[in-house]
Amino acid sequence: MSTLSEPPKQSFHMGMLLNDTRYRGYTFQFIALLALVALFGWMVSNAVANLAALGQDINFGFLSDQAGYDINQQIIPYESTDTHMRAAFVGVLNTLLVAVLGCILATIVGVVVGVLRLSNNWLIARLMSVYVEIFRNVPVLIWILIVFNVMANALPSPSTFRGDDATASMLLGAFAFTNSGVYLPLPLWLEGSIVVVGVFVVSLIAIWALRRYARHLLYSEGRVIPTLPIGLALFVVPTLLAFFIMGRPIALEYPEMGRFNFQNGIQVRGSFIALWLALSLYTGAFIAENVRGAIQAVSKGQTEAAASLGLRPGRIMSLVVLPQALRVMIPPNISQYLNLTKNSSLAAAVGYMDITGTLGGVTLNQTGRSFEAILLLMAFYLAISLAISGIMNLYNNSVKLKER
Repeated sequence: MSTLSEPPKQSFHMGMLLNDTRYRGYTFQFIALLALVALFGWMVSNAVANLAALGQDINFGFLSDQAGYDINQQIIPYESTDTHMRAAFVGVLNTLLVAVLGCILATIVGVVVGVLRLSNNWLIARLMSVYVEIFRNVPVLIWILIVFNVMANALPSPSTFRGDDATASMLLGAFAFTNSGVYLPLPLWLEGSIVVVGVFVVSLIAIWALRRYARHLLYSEGRVIPTLPIGLALFVVPTLLAFFIMGRPIALEYPEMGRFNFQNGIQVRGSFIALWLALSLYTGAFIAENVRGAIQAVSKGQTEAAASLGLRPGRIMSLVVLPQALRVMIPPNISQYLNLTKNSSLAAAVGYMDITGTLGGVTLNQTGRSFEAILLLMAFYLAISLAISGIMNLYNNSVKLKER
């Protein structure tokens, strides 16, 4: 009786790096990595040599110098006597504000339009198609200028709010829409306001837990819990009770018309609103197409099976179709969020001071440190793009189909 024995293992030698399929891929990847590092090193050394020939060096000390210019839209306090570093940080916050709010509004618009494009109502479906085609086929810079000029010409100037009936001319006596921006009440956080905010945060967590529990009951036992009225009660009642129990610790400072312009309150400049709306509506048109394609990618048998169980069309869409469509729509939507964030660099067209307008604009021109400023801009946009991709990829992994 013969016995089978394994062939003797071949000892490793350098030729296996190219001839053995187990190592060949790693070899080519390592060579490509070395070539990339060498190319990057050559570019850096060439840039340093060229700057030295011009009598310059790479120095980021200019960030500690006085900026000497104003920024019209500020999230944190800033004065012209602050440093370029402070000005750049204000620009970073302004960019992130547009990017975050733009992604939120673009997602809402995209999902609504994408669903309505598949509506059985001919008029609604055609109107949504017109919106998508118009916004997709006109450059985003044109839309930014259009929205900005519409606001500048269609809305009244602050001077029209002068007089005894100035408050009556404002929306609800608290909101003023002018061609220079929108004026809103400013919240005043008094003693005890942290308790109200804490109760509100706990209410949001409770709403999330309720929806999660209702989904578990639906999938495991087939029971439906009316989450909408309970969620609204959790959203409003505990916070109102805490507000009155703590003695109304949150007040509002309303905008008032001064000698030349509104005083107090919060001013949201027209440049920010134009940039935010234009980017959101433009990107929302692309997201709508992703949503429409993802919904159509779900088999019609899923809809028919859900309808045969007696589910209403709204529940079929929210419980059956959209959860499956998420796996298809999220990857292309990541690219749209990245595009919106990078398109925010067009803010200079309407005078909105983002990171490109501060660090890549005024600071660069004042200091002459173009190489350092551009390098910092590249690092910022690379970091924010990688952060968005990482967060969305984590969410994509959580909703993708997991095989047993």
